[in-house]
Amino acid sequence: MKIQNAVALVTGANRGLGHAFAKTLLERGAKVYAAARDPQSIDLPGAIPLRLDVTNPDDVAAAAKTAADVSLLINNAGITRPAPLLDAASIASARAELETNALGPLALAQAFAPILAENGGGAIVNVLSVLSWGTLPQLPSYSASKAAAWSFTNSLRGELRPQGTQVIALHLSYMDTDMARQMTAPKIAPAEVVRQTLDALESGAEEVLADETSRAVKRGLSEGLYLRGYSQA
Repeated sequence: MKIQNAVALVTGANRGLGHAFAKTLLERGAKVYAAARDPQSIDLPGAIPLRLDVTNPDDVAAAAKTAADVSLLINNAGITRPAPLLDAASIASARAELETNALGPLALAQAFAPILAENGGGAIVNVLSVLSWGTLPQLPSYSASKAAAWSFTNSLRGELRPQGTQVIALHLSYMDTDMARQMTAPKIAPAEVVRQTLDALESGAEEVLADETSRAVKRGLSEGLYLRGYSQA
C-alpha cells in the first residue's frame, strides 16, 4: 500500500513508538487518527485525537464508527506488568497483559476488517516483540502475551488475505522509549523502526525484524533457543 493519502489509526499514539508512527505518517502525507486512553495526552498537530482503550468494547466500537475511512490500522498499544510466574500477582499481571497486548489487537482487527475491505483492503501492523519467540525472567507473562499476539497475527494474515488486507508482524527488542529506560543494552530509535515498517508496507512485506537481536533470535529458534530463554541468547 502507499502511505501518501492513506488513512491510519494508531493505538497508543500519545508517546513512544505510537507517537513516532503517527508523526511520521503525517509527514508522509497520511491522515492520522491518534488514539489513546486519554485523548488529551495527544500532542500531534494535524492528527485527529481519538479516545480508545483497546480493552473496552464500547471504545473499540466507537472508534470503528468514527474512523470509518481507515485504510491502515497500527496496533501499537501495549503494557508490561513485571511479575515472576510463581508470584501471587502473576495471574492478574498476565490477564492484564493478554487483554491489552493480544486480545486488544484482535478486537481492533475484528472491528476494522470490514472497514479495510470497504476501503480497498488496506493493511494492519501488529507491534510485537523479540519476546514473541523467547522470554526474559522478569517479563514472563509479557512474553506470553506477545507470543499469543504473534500467533493471532499469523492467523489473521491468512483470514484477511482474500480481501486484500496486508498484515505485518513487527518484531524488535530494546527501543529508546520510556518502557526500556532502565535498560542499558543498545536500543533502536523509534523513528528507525517506523521507517523500516512503513517501507515494508509499501513493498508488500509481511514481517519486519527491526534490529539484529530480533533477526538473531528468530534464527536461533531452530537451535532450541526458546528452551534456554532469551536472557541466555
